[in-house]
Amino acid sequence: MDVINNLYSGLGLGYLLPFVFVLTIVVFFHELGHFYIARRCGVRVEVFSVGFGRAIAKWHDKHGTEWRISWIPLGGYVKFFGDENAASAPSADALNDMDDAVRQGTLYYKPLWQRAAVVVAGPVANFILAIIIFASLYSFFGQRVNDPLVGGVLENSAAERAGFQTGDLITAIDDELVDNFGQVRRMVTVNAGNPLRFSVQRDGAQITLTATPDLVLETDRFGNEYNIGRLGVAVAGDGAGTRHVRYNPITALWMGVEESYFIVEQTFIIMGRIIIGRESAESLGGPIRIAQLSGQTATLGLVALINLTAVLSVSIGLINLFPIPMLDGGHLMFYAYEAVVGRPMSMRVQEYAMRIGLSMVMLLFIFVTWNDLARLDVFSRVANFFGF
Repeated sequence: MDVINNLYSGLGLGYLLPFVFVLTIVVFFHELGHFYIARRCGVRVEVFSVGFGRAIAKWHDKHGTEWRISWIPLGGYVKFFGDENAASAPSADALNDMDDAVRQGTLYYKPLWQRAAVVVAGPVANFILAIIIFASLYSFFGQRVNDPLVGGVLENSAAERAGFQTGDLITAIDDELVDNFGQVRRMVTVNAGNPLRFSVQRDGAQITLTATPDLVLETDRFGNEYNIGRLGVAVAGDGAGTRHVRYNPITALWMGVEESYFIVEQTFIIMGRIIIGRESAESLGGPIRIAQLSGQTATLGLVALINLTAVLSVSIGLINLFPIPMLDGGHLMFYAYEAVVGRPMSMRVQEYAMRIGLSMVMLLFIFVTWNDLARLDVFSRVANFFGF
């Protein structure tokens, strides 16, 4: 029984409610983006579903759209009139049987720019949601910040090798101005092995130090392990330069944009590191990982969970823009072909591309789920349970 309880806890099943909360908000706004622009363009929407599988609840609005809440909370979709499936693959048979007046309600027969607008609206809605969440948190709750003042230098660290001293004030990293320790930590964390140029004020003089953050394995309060960059400097322990700041709405909105851009930028950096072999692909996570993080974050409070929702919203918006059939980016790739060639890609080719895209998405899903299970040590727990 203890083993089963451990598996229950380790798999994140005890985190179901926070997971559903986070994913439902993110998916709802993504699909709402598609839905809203489609309606504005005169496209008839048959189904708006949050989740997959059999519907738990459903109802119809005055336009005839069926709204569903389905029992598998791992995504969602909007199905347009004339589409063969939820991936917006057009149904050749259905379209051929329509007269011209009826076809005007389909996405397939809309002008190219309208089709592209409907497709890109989902990821854009995710970015807008994230920016609004970040801006609201910065404006209503603010943040605790520390001046980038070095309170100590760890022995045998990158900072010691670079010549940092207690009392140094970091003013810029690679010519990018910083005014708090959080910015320093964030830039260092994702730049393990990359030389960084620090502008430092010391005894009234401005000097430049070059340091290469060390790659270290760090464990958070929940036992999760991460490979990150570490400089080896400590915040001043006497509270000097520590303050709580709440930002005006305009500044908070801009900070929300910057935070969202930072997540996108760092996603590409990490992907690049994985491709060139400097980061392990085992760091990629899937639904189980999201569920686990959602539950862990929920223990820190509602504000932390809402912040995670914003981060996940940016990530889902970005992933959906990848040029993979089945994703929004795949449809945009088809539209780009049509814009260049002057005619749509044949439905047969699109159908095969969708199948390939589905295979790629499923393989990725299996891979990240395997990573999640391996990270939670599920395989060895199961083996021990059965006596292997």
